[in-house]
Parts: sequence; structure tokens; C-alpha cells
Amino acid sequence: MSLYTSLPQFDIHQGDKSLNLSKPHVMGILNVTPDSFSDGGRFNSVDAALERCEQMIHEGAAIIDIGGESTRPNAPAVSSDEELHRVIPVVEAIRSRLGDSIWLSIDTSSPEVIREAHAAGADIWNDVRALKREGAVEMAAQLKLPVMLMHMRGEPDTMGSMTSYQNVITDVLAELKQSIEIAVAGGVAREQLIIDPGFGFAKDYEHHCQLLTHLAAFQALNLPLMFGISRKRFLGEVLTRSAIPAWLDHKKVDRDAIGSAAALLAVQQGASIIRTHNVAMTGQMLALWSQLTEYNQA
Repeated sequence: MSLYTSLPQFDIHQGDKSLNLSKPHVMGILNVTPDSFSDGGRFNSVDAALERCEQMIHEGAAIIDIGGESTRPNAPAVSSDEELHRVIPVVEAIRSRLGDSIWLSIDTSSPEVIREAHAAGADIWNDVRALKREGAVEMAAQLKLPVMLMHMRGEPDTMGSMTSYQNVITDVLAELKQSIEIAVAGGVAREQLIIDPGFGFAKDYEHHCQLLTHLAAFQALNLPLMFGISRKRFLGEVLTRSAIPAWLDHKKVDRDAIGSAAALLAVQQGASIIRTHNVAMTGQMLALWSQLTEYNQA
């Protein structure tokens, strides 16, 4: 594949809005939790979350992904009531202050949370459990939202023991295909689905190397691809393995440059959405790739 091949032609729709995924978009992460692995507690007030959202939009985010439950390894479970308490006021504040043009994604596996979030103005359901919870498929079919289906095995407190694959590429493809088939059989429109291979979930260093090298294989599913590796452990492992003294003891924010490099590799292999903590840095990378792609096709 050429470094500057245009992305596959996909669009998602919600209400009277449409998002063209034949060009890459930045999804800015807005964690409204006290315990997220990178920025827990920083944005769990409505005012702080709103200010952060405005900043990410200014930096070029097309989608804001709002999460009220941490899914870091060994994270404790959060009730739907607590998620609602964290998420709904933020969605309402964003819609009230910033209008309807920004796409709002809700990072939840709870049918109750996405129902209330949709009523408050959310556009996309980002489900790390790929609609596996009871009533999730039915809710997705009822709401008709675009849905992101991520590959994960187990739960945050068990996924670390579920990393045995015969071949991580074919196994993840097969498991995502099964999730797609279950969703479609339950009434979810296939053209509203987005896939996520689940970097950081039930996968080790070698698996991440294989996935990032062969991400183009997921185009076989003929659905748009979301890529989320921002500040995750794999990036830290790469920095540590480099043996460069400056990176042997680093903070998670120090992984942003390598995360943008990984995102570039993902876009070159067909990823349409890049989920990131650092919108500005990722947006600069996408600007260069997009302009070089246009230049090489002129």
C-alpha cells in the first residue's frame, strides 16, 4: 500500500448530520472519571470538561469521546447510575454552550447510559465490549446511532489473563466479525458500524507489534476503522526497550509523540478515526499526511 493512498469511502449518519470518513478525523478523549489511567480526575467537573472540550475543538477535533467509566487494566466496575451522574451533565453542557455541530461519542457499555446520553445529544456509541451486555444490541438497533465495536476479551480485571491467540490478526478479525454479525442480526444497520481492534485490551507487546504492522488486514471487514493507542502501555514498552536513558523513567504524557507516529502508521493502513489525548499533535500529523496525499494525487 502506498504511503499516500486515500482512505476507503465511508460515511456515518446521525439525525441530519453526516461525517465523511474518507478523510481522517481526530477523536479527542474527554475522561470524566476520577481514575482513568492518564488523566483521571482532571476533567470530572462540568466546567473543567467543557473547557477541555472547547480546547480540543479549537485544536481540530471532529469528535469528542466522553467516558464515565475507566476501562484501564484492573479498573473497578462502575454502576450505570454513577456513569449517568458523570456523563449526562457534560453532554448537556456541551450541547448548550457549543451547539450541535461537534460529534459527541459516549464511551460506555451500558444501554441505560447511551439511551440517556442520546436523549441529551450524543451522536455515537463507543462500546469497548462490542454490545455484549444484556440489552445492548436491542438498544443500538432502537437508537440507530453509529456504533464503534471494539475487540476485547473478558473484563478490565480479567483481560490480562486472556492473551492467548493462535494468530492475533486472524483471531481478532474473526472475533470482530462475530460481533458485527450479532449486531446486524439484532437490527443494527451495518453501514453505521465502526470497528476498533482494541489496542491495549487483552494483548501483549508482541500482539501490538503484529497488529500495528498488519492493520490493513482489517479492511477485509469493509467497515471504517478507529485507532486508539494514545498513551497506552505498549507505547511505554517501546520507549523502555529503546534503552534511551531519557525514556527509561517517563510519564504517560511523554508517549504522545510516539502515539502520533503510531497513528500515522494506522492512517497509512486505512484508519479513519484517531482517538487521542493530544488533539493538537495528532491533528498536525494528519494535516501533513492529508496534504501530501492530495499532492501525490494531483
